Amino acid sequence: MAFKQSLFAFMLVAGSPVMASQQEPVAPSAAPEAPPTARYCLRVDPATGSRMETIRCETRADWVAMDVDVDAEWAKWGVRVVTATPGYGA
Repeated sequence: MAFKQSLFAFMLVAGSPVMASQQEPVAPSAAPEAPPTARYCLRVDPATGSRMETIRCETRADWVAMDVDVDAEWAKWGVRVVTATPGYGA
């Protein structure tokens, strides 16, 4: 019984520095910097009657025209930034 208790105590002590050194990834608080033509992709509410996730990609200027603050919404709804020119193969 004492062996089990000492083994348990050793595992707690030995494992604690490893656990403390691992950091959880931190989500960015603002949208990453990109050229003016870059499209910021955010999750948006799906169409009525659909359960499919909808991702919409617009330029920062387009989001501003829709009264969406990309920097404020990025941490929760941001997906990716597309810097390629829109069109075929982009």
